Amino acid sequence: MIRHHSKNYLKRFASLFTLSLGALACSLTLTAVALDDAMTPIAIPSQPNAIELGTGELPDATAKESWHTQYGSFFARNVTVATLTPFLPAKGKATGAAVIVAPGGGFRTLSMNNEGWDLAKALADKGVAAFVLKYRLKQTPAEMDAFQKSMAEMFSGSGRRPQTQQDPSVEYAAQIADAQAAFALVRKRGKEWGVDADRVGMIGFSAGAMLTMFTTIHSKDAKPAFIGNIYGPLMKMDVPADAPPLFVALAADDPFFANAGYGLIDSWRAAKRPVEFHLFEQGGHGFGMYQKTTTSTGWFDSYVRWLDMHGYLKPKN
Repeated sequence: MIRHHSKNYLKRFASLFTLSLGALACSLTLTAVALDDAMTPIAIPSQPNAIELGTGELPDATAKESWHTQYGSFFARNVTVATLTPFLPAKGKATGAAVIVAPGGGFRTLSMNNEGWDLAKALADKGVAAFVLKYRLKQTPAEMDAFQKSMAEMFSGSGRRPQTQQDPSVEYAAQIADAQAAFALVRKRGKEWGVDADRVGMIGFSAGAMLTMFTTIHSKDAKPAFIGNIYGPLMKMDVPADAPPLFVALAADDPFFANAGYGLIDSWRAAKRPVEFHLFEQGGHGFGMYQKTTTSTGWFDSYVRWLDMHGYLKPKN
């Protein structure tokens, strides 16, 4: 049903995103130059609470996981083993709701602070358990110089692979498996973590938004109770009768996804499924939890109000 109706949509969804990766790399490079904030390699930070998800090591991986800083944030790349890091509310504050958080980065890096840990801490402060998913990534060159060169080649077009219409459930099978395992783990340890099994949602940023949609559509077991798509593609799709409530935030000046229409919103409304859409005048791509002067910074407050409206900031009766 949902998988059958949405296959063409997801192929277009993935194709549009892949075409945008070059522009994204270019944008990030230009921003880094403007801010004099180049990618700086760092040691892998301690992650004592990270739990391996058991989905195995990325097949045929040769480069090992590495990290760097940029824009005052931590980024991971060449992730070969998926983990989940819990951020739990203070004792007596938990509402029983939980969110799987999927950072973005073009499936080549993960913005761990801005689209991961910072959001998870903010959600936990509201009583919502949050779990940052460090999912497996497409391999990039191990050395930083070679990585930057590969990104430059990608956005110039010289290193970009020919576009295909491969089924996303095949191309992103590893990432979908990681997300599905995250849902399974949270529900398995729900009593320990104060989480209600039927109140687990997912939110993703950019590539993480894609993964959120792929998980919703391709995983028969994940079944998120609610989903958030933060500056991901918004293409039209066939929406099943039991689609979860959807929250969307996008900036009108997003260089990748703001000019392809808002078919996803129209589709959800036509199916009479709950949807909330915030289109900010400015904010660009990747605003996440950065405290910018644009109104896009207010997306999190709106998201929290949306969670409250759906009853997730209060314990289940």
